[in-house]
Amino acid sequence: MTLRPTLYVGWDVGGWNCDSNPASRDALVVLDESLTMVGTPWRGNLRTTLNEANSSRDLLNRLLALCHYTASGHERVVMAIDTPLALPQALLALARGEPVDALGRSQENPYLYRQTERWLFARGVTPLSPIKDMIGSQATKGMHLLARFAPHSVRRGQWASEQGELLAVEGYPSPAKRSAAFATLQGKIRLPEAFVSMLHQPTPKQQDSQDACFCALLAWSLEHAPEHIAWPPAEMPAAEGWIFVPKDALSD
Repeated sequence: MTLRPTLYVGWDVGGWNCDSNPASRDALVVLDESLTMVGTPWRGNLRTTLNEANSSRDLLNRLLALCHYTASGHERVVMAIDTPLALPQALLALARGEPVDALGRSQENPYLYRQTERWLFARGVTPLSPIKDMIGSQATKGMHLLARFAPHSVRRGQWASEQGELLAVEGYPSPAKRSAAFATLQGKIRLPEAFVSMLHQPTPKQQDSQDACFCALLAWSLEHAPEHIAWPPAEMPAAEGWIFVPKDALSD
């Protein structure tokens, strides 16, 4: 029987044309089950990769190759993606001519923010809105990956490919940077010496890779340290997804 190793990929998402934006691009970091960095971090634009991949397995092989890792073809990948992976259901209803009755403060506006984002606002986290905060390009890029390569909603906030080789979730690295539990886990990551400063004191261009590394750690924690993660309450609408963050980054 062929072993199926699991790799944990963090993707910090740039816009569709981020190759013309030196300050913000796609970034990938890969960790294995022992928290060892696999290959090297990659930074660039994934548009061509997303266009050319013809299956979920092909996409994974291409992503791993960008990080200088030669895939065996048997890897399972858990990917945490730093961008909204769904739109507010109230906004979609509005497009059908079904407005809400009344609107109040911005952070409570169901056209601008999903319920998972409003849940985070109430607990001291300030997520961005793909409608209000000019991250629509990044959001559609992440949603495009789901629609093409991981279209099956298997659990609230988790999407999978047809054969299960890819499991994708939405991660948010900013809260992870102030998590004591993640600080401990971060100290266990085995990094090549050349990338230590990237994780702890990144230059502006390395910020994307640092965020990707925190997303990879979020992906790893889903399976190896689930007690550190805030999981979606039952009342969360499945169609709006869920933003995974460390539990201890939330205020009471």
